[in-house]
This record gives sequence, C-alpha cells and structure tokens, in this order.
Amino acid sequence: MSRLAQTHGLTDVQQEILSTVRDFVDKEIIPVATELEHRDEYPTQIVEGLKELGLFGLMIPEEYGGLGESLLTYALCVEEIARGWMSVSGIINTHFIVAYMLKQHGTQEQKDTFLPRMALGEVRGAFSMSEPGLGSDVSAITSKGVKDGDEYVLNGQKMWLTNGGTSTLVAVLCRSDEGHPEGTAPHKSMTTFLVEKEPGFGEVRPGLTIPGKIDKMGYKGVDTTELIMDNLRIPANRVLGGTTGRGFYQMMDGVEVGRVNVAARGCGVAQRAFELGVGYAQQRHTFGKAIAQHQAIQFKLAEMATKVEAAHAMMVNAARKKDSGERNDLEAGMAKYLASEYCKEVVEDAFRIHGGYGFSKEYEIERLYREAPMLLIGEGTAEIQKMIIGRRLLEEYRLQG
Repeated sequence: MSRLAQTHGLTDVQQEILSTVRDFVDKEIIPVATELEHRDEYPTQIVEGLKELGLFGLMIPEEYGGLGESLLTYALCVEEIARGWMSVSGIINTHFIVAYMLKQHGTQEQKDTFLPRMALGEVRGAFSMSEPGLGSDVSAITSKGVKDGDEYVLNGQKMWLTNGGTSTLVAVLCRSDEGHPEGTAPHKSMTTFLVEKEPGFGEVRPGLTIPGKIDKMGYKGVDTTELIMDNLRIPANRVLGGTTGRGFYQMMDGVEVGRVNVAARGCGVAQRAFELGVGYAQQRHTFGKAIAQHQAIQFKLAEMATKVEAAHAMMVNAARKKDSGERNDLEAGMAKYLASEYCKEVVEDAFRIHGGYGFSKEYEIERLYREAPMLLIGEGTAEIQKMIIGRRLLEEYRLQG
C-alpha cells in the first residue's frame, strides 16, 4: 500500500475487501486498461471478475444476497478501481445507485424481485435523469409518463445514460402529472419508473430504443448512450416505491451517494497520476541527474501528494457522514468539487513531468489526461456543486434577527 490516502479506523473485514480489490486492480485491470481504452472495448472479463468478487452486491443488504457493506467501504473500493481504470468504476456506479434507490425507496415486491439478482450482477442497473436540452436542470425534464389503466405510457428522450446498452434495469425519471394539479412545483410532479429491458442496441423492447454508443473523448469502454421512449408501456407496479410524485427526491438521494462515488473516482485517478509522475521522475535523467532531484519537480510532487491526501480525506468524511444517517449534501458536494478539480490538476502535473512522452499513447498518463475532465461534469458540474455548497452554507450560517 502507498503511504498516501490511508484510511484510519477500518475493520478487518474492510481491510480485507480493499486488499482483495487492490490486488485485482494491479493484476487484472492496470495491465490491460490502456489497450482496451484505446479500442473503446467493453471490459467483459474485468466485469466478470468483479461479479465473482461480489462487488455488484457490495452495499446490497445480506438478506438479499449482498455483502451489506457501508458507503465508505464502497467508496474506497471505487477509489481503488478508478486508480486502475475509471471506466470500470462507472460500470459499477450506476448499478449501485439503482440498487441503493431500490433499497431505500422500493416496495417490498420491488426489492424481492431485483436486489438478489442485482447482488449477483445478473440484473445490471442504469439510471437516467438528463435529456438532450437540459443537463443539470432536472426541473426542466420533458419526458412524460401518463397513466393508462394498469399501466403507464412513457414518451421522451434521455441522454448520457451510462451502461445504457449493457444494463437490464433502468431507473428513468419522468414527469407524471397524475394527482398533481396544474401549477404543482416541477420537483413534486416527477416519478421514477423501473424499466426492464434486454441488453444491446436498437429497439430493446417495444417502445424503447437505445440508438448506440456516444463517441467520447475519454471514459471509453463503458457504453454511454441515449434512450428513446415511444409509447413505452410500463406496469403500474414498476413505479419506484409505488407512489408517483416522489421521483425527484429518490433521484437526489441516489445522486448524493453518486457524488461521493465521483469524489472517490477523482481520488483514485489522482493517486494513479501521482504514482506515474513520481515513478517517471526517478527514472528520467536530465543534466546528469534524475529529474526528481530538480527542485522544480520536487515542488510539483509535493503539491500533487498534498492534493491526493486532501481529496481522500474529504471523500472519506462525506461517506462516513452518510453512513451515520446524517444529511451529507454539503460534504458530498465539497468532496466531489475538490476531488474532481484536484484530480485534473494532479493529472496535468504528472503529464508535465512526463514531458513529450506524456503526449504519446504509449504512456498511461495520456489516457488519464483524457479521463479526468469527465469528473468535472459528471453527477453535476463543478458549478452546480458550488451552488449547492453556497446555498447550504447560507442555511447553516443564516444571520439571526
């Protein structure tokens, strides 16, 4: 284990899980990640390995066949996986958010139906809020679910669906005006629908089309897609929690833990960038000595290591707060904001340390340089995090009288 980003107070079980995951990352992910990423190839063998480790059920309660672990354990596992290849952590994250939403908000029938198979990785989750014209403005969602007898008919177009092709269960946020009179606040007239589908692209069930993968700058391997609903019929028992109008709150609860996850990804990518930078600085020689002996490079390494340590501490704090049952949107927003910004900076410094070789596809840092920007926009942009942080601070520090 590296000296940086240690987490104190872990149980023996947590340490054993993390040690197993780190060993898997070092042996099964890092050696193949760059090659798979350059080919934009889905990491099928890696995913099968994660299934065997039980990671798809890490936070699913033991009664449903999962490991019943905490958000902290999960976040630390994500940090390790992102250190190997960030795309793999994305494959798990959307699955985990849907499982978390089911655990927290699902009916007993929904939990019994999905959670045991999700714990095994047989059912794979994705969740969908964003649309082509709105991004972080969730209140502007136009996709709609209209009740028709014992079913709902869904219409609309969704965007930026991670695992859109490989998933078999998608939690989709739509507007549903049933029981909500004209003029109801937008966030009170939204519903989460649990949409089952076949994996793949094209029309994956009647009324539901996954057009294909969106070609991206980085974050490759994982499939990011659109989702088009054209008179898609969903039974009424697939409304998450059984009651309409709760979708916005359910999704925000999921995104809150998702933000801890994105912070953990930033920590993992930053750790790997530091490892690459400090290693290369000791191998590369200029002016008769290793570049690590030049003060300019030592200053970079000092700044990078401090950022890795600070981001990790904030991420751990946000996870522990959620695990304790406290509200953590302020801490999750801060951790996500800081970790993603620091990740970008640490990756860029490692890139600079590599000099011209950092620009070569032979070197791993080139991949990290294209991956880091996704963290600045995923699960809410940095600007959205700052809005959340600012509003929460004003709540906490409101002037009296």
